[in-house]
Amino acid sequence: MAFPIPCGIVLNRSHAEVAAVVLFYMVAALVMVFVNKAVLISTPELPLLFLLVQLVIAVVLLHISAVVWRDKVQLPKRILDLEKIKKLAPVITVNVVGLIFNTLCLRGVEAAFFQIARGLVLPLTIAVTALHTSEAPSGPLLWSAGTVTVGFLLGIVPPTLIPPFATSEASPVPASAIPSSLSLLYGFLSSLFIAIHAVLIKTSLAHVDNSTLELAYWSNAGSAVLLAPFVIFTGEVTLMVDMTRATIQGGTHWNWSVFLSGSLITGCFGFLLCVAGLLSVKVTSPVTHMFSSAAKSVLQTLLGVWLFNDVLTINRGVSILTITSGTLYYTWVKTSGNGKSERASQSAGKWDQEDDSESALLHGAEEGLHEAKQ
Repeated sequence: MAFPIPCGIVLNRSHAEVAAVVLFYMVAALVMVFVNKAVLISTPELPLLFLLVQLVIAVVLLHISAVVWRDKVQLPKRILDLEKIKKLAPVITVNVVGLIFNTLCLRGVEAAFFQIARGLVLPLTIAVTALHTSEAPSGPLLWSAGTVTVGFLLGIVPPTLIPPFATSEASPVPASAIPSSLSLLYGFLSSLFIAIHAVLIKTSLAHVDNSTLELAYWSNAGSAVLLAPFVIFTGEVTLMVDMTRATIQGGTHWNWSVFLSGSLITGCFGFLLCVAGLLSVKVTSPVTHMFSSAAKSVLQTLLGVWLFNDVLTINRGVSILTITSGTLYYTWVKTSGNGKSERASQSAGKWDQEDDSESALLHGAEEGLHEAKQ
């Protein structure tokens, strides 16, 4: 079936479906990033509790969906399946650790800088995949990884150390906009765990009968269980109680409404990202996913500058464009087979990893699949 649109173009139903899924994914992913950032600005003391609430909401919504759409949404019949939990423990552990570093990174950097801080997802995914499969990546793939790495370095190195940008007329970056070394470390570790997660997902699907929905459920529920003790041990629950009491007594003011509404919104959109991840598996291709991610990167930068008054310097802009260019080149190499050796071509399936920067959880099933599909 086709739908006529202006200018004599005919839009196939499949094209409309792809466009709808891509738009759905982009909106959900952008909402996740900016609402997360708003909450972390308002309540930076409770990052793990905030993450835990999101995970719990996503699990609850999955259960509600299973009740409403019994024929389409089927969750595990045995929640305490110890044998399955043991098999899925690696991917669940990597998922929750990646989410923690992802949240801590976003707390410490501006929203417009977030994608730069996590800019090494693609190079690290290629490296981890090579180690896992014992297959060396082709030259063009290495070029794409190198391009992305250069873009990452352009973004984190001070402009004064880069000759083209080290002009006396350049406006100094406010101290508040300069990411700390710890935040950059969180970004690197987040990227590393996303890369490991992308590899583990493929092996873990066999343990859930190749059901991405069931894997998303185990990832969210398992991550919530693993995260809960850390929320208690770090004192965030006690701190929240103290902040609430102080606000009620008028001693200090905690904008709890931002935390509560932000938790509900991100929990719901985390669930929607999970749905978007499942839909994209069926409807979109790696090329579509990469181009939508590139468009999302540009929108995320512009919205960060507009909503949060984030600083966008010349070298940061060049950094984002370089990272995006390297990612698009990677997609072109994979889909065209250009520059692949015969051996690499035969094992091309091993390189079908997609970037998350955003996996639906690794905020649902991408920030899950963060950036490889969940």
